[in-house]
Amino acid sequence: MRESLLQIATSLGGFVAVCVAMYVTAGISFWIVLALMPLAAGFLVRTFIVQHDCGHGAFFRSKRWNDVLGVVCSLVTLAPYPSWRRQHAGHHGVWNNLDRRDTGADIYSSCLTVEEYRQLSPWGRRWYRVSRNPIVANLLIPPLVFLVLYRLPFDMPVGWRGERRAVYLTDIALIALFCGLGLALGFGRVIGIQLPVMAMAAIIGVWLFTVQHRSEWTVWARQKDWDAVTASLKGSTYLRLPRILQWFTGNIGLHHIHHLNPKIPNYRLEGCHEALTDLQEVPVLTLGSAFKAMFFVLWDERRQRLVTFRAESRSRLLPDPV
Repeated sequence: MRESLLQIATSLGGFVAVCVAMYVTAGISFWIVLALMPLAAGFLVRTFIVQHDCGHGAFFRSKRWNDVLGVVCSLVTLAPYPSWRRQHAGHHGVWNNLDRRDTGADIYSSCLTVEEYRQLSPWGRRWYRVSRNPIVANLLIPPLVFLVLYRLPFDMPVGWRGERRAVYLTDIALIALFCGLGLALGFGRVIGIQLPVMAMAAIIGVWLFTVQHRSEWTVWARQKDWDAVTASLKGSTYLRLPRILQWFTGNIGLHHIHHLNPKIPNYRLEGCHEALTDLQEVPVLTLGSAFKAMFFVLWDERRQRLVTFRAESRSRLLPDPV
């Protein structure tokens, strides 16, 4: 409980404190506000990790308190808690399973095989390349997802009545919150501060999610060969970040541990990783190699590895592996 409360103070509390500082200094110096924006985005990413843990029932022992805190966090992350929780649970059930990609995957945790890509029409291949281009996928789309797409339950089954209703209730709460802030502080000031911070945090968060599921060594499998342990230890990466960045990202770079047991709260992931030697034999990404990982977007079933578009083009000229 003590660790959980401390994390609330150093994530949600930190975000609120930095936002207050930006509003206070907005009339003094634009440069101070600009300098504080990355810090606010960092605290917002950390807050999203708290919401993420609540969705897995990992932050508190009580389901009720996990859900209460998850809903509170969603009012600053803009990601409706009930629907995001259910969709993310689906991701954990189908990750790196080639035969179940259509039951809960998305463009950041899914891919086509090389053969599927080659069978697309020319326009289909162009669209796939554009949608997986790092500038589009990791800079342009993330703010759109959090600011616009999360406002509508367009991708939820009709049967998800509670989750669909929660999207609209979240929207109503956000309208009330931002209208209140706008009336009190000025709508121009609120938009000028919150919009860039949200966009920056969305880009960072989606980038983390992308590279935690992609590398040259990440493994995909057909249903007959799929199992949860292998999917966790070989289908997820360990993103080894500098200590300060690991703190702001809530240890989520230890993603192989999280997939192995989503009930482990983020503040205990590193301890689990260090305690068991077998958990350390996983694909490791540094900050530099993580940026390269964004380009691995096709699964080559013949060579059993993720490849880039450039590697796919070259492989057409190579003989099949023996």
